[in-house]
Amino acid sequence: MSKLLQKLTRLHKSHKDLINIMPLQTGGILSDAAREALIEFGDGYSVCDFCLGSLCNIANPPVRGFVHELLPEFLGCEVATLTYGARDAMFMVMHSLAEPGDSIIVDANRHYTTIVAAERVGLNVFEVPHSDYPEFRIDVNDYVPFIEKHNPKLILLTYPDGNHGNLADATRLGEIAQEYDVPYVLNGAYSVGRMPVKMNDIGADFLVGSGHKSMASAGPCGVLGMKRKWEGAVLRKSKIYSNKEIELLGCTVRGVPLITLMASFPCVKERVNYWDKQVAKAQWFSGELEKLGFKQLGEKPHRHDLLHIETPMFYDISKHVRERGYFLYEELKHRGIWGPQPGITKALKLSSFAADEEQLAFVIDSFKTILSKYSSYKVAQRWGKEQAA
Repeated sequence: MSKLLQKLTRLHKSHKDLINIMPLQTGGILSDAAREALIEFGDGYSVCDFCLGSLCNIANPPVRGFVHELLPEFLGCEVATLTYGARDAMFMVMHSLAEPGDSIIVDANRHYTTIVAAERVGLNVFEVPHSDYPEFRIDVNDYVPFIEKHNPKLILLTYPDGNHGNLADATRLGEIAQEYDVPYVLNGAYSVGRMPVKMNDIGADFLVGSGHKSMASAGPCGVLGMKRKWEGAVLRKSKIYSNKEIELLGCTVRGVPLITLMASFPCVKERVNYWDKQVAKAQWFSGELEKLGFKQLGEKPHRHDLLHIETPMFYDISKHVRERGYFLYEELKHRGIWGPQPGITKALKLSSFAADEEQLAFVIDSFKTILSKYSSYKVAQRWGKEQAA
């Protein structure tokens, strides 16, 4: 057996049991029930054992009840379906409502997949600008002149954005969308499953969610909620295979991603009720980090667990040590902390969602210890003096 094949038989997760503060992962950590279901349904197409041709109508396991009853109630929509992820959901909507050469309007904090999905359809994309450094706020009223100028097929808001965790006024944009009669897509990849968000309360036409980012599911997996008026367009059926949706290529996410999404759902539905505690925890964590001399980017007061923190002292240290930017990754991993990407020290994207206050206090103490450890380079002290001056 080759060395590569041997490695494949011994795959393991290098950050198992570490304090996880990585935004991409903290909302997707499986519930205990999902971990059990993962093993039970790990064999190939096990979910499809009792499929009669329509995935969302499988009764055993109860996919039908989940998709047609539980999800619409949770999302605050009239119709829901499953997708392979948020990007697939956005593409489905764009491809169904617009044609090549049409225009759409998005926020400047949009995820790159918004642009890629639009490019795949052949759309012209216009971005509503943000307020620039350091808050990068989106004023949704700035959508109005873009709508009046470009007559878009749809508008999209990222809620929150994945760079700074900013939450723009999604409800106000819903009012604007209704006033101008333009379909409105809310990309809730970092909100659906973490915090309360109801499509009908916001006034959106579509609500996009990510199972593996925010709904405690193995990935890739996503959900899409919509008004019933759009069901015929987005979930249109094949002319030849009458029970197969074209945009879903006849059948969407199944197997372990779907089963873990369903198994975690009771936990996810319950945890959004405690979002105010998550926000308070994030604000406390951010405040403690700023006491170290770091700087939180994005809105203040912050209203989401995703935090973008400038860490110039770590960056200065990285220019003087043999390991360069990798020193911080190694130091944190040694202390049982997982989150910052290897080699990144200038600014860190962190999440307080999956850690309790005791764990977050340990992270803060670890940052202090690391700064102290490398103080012999006189980098941290010099930076502090410059800031004081």
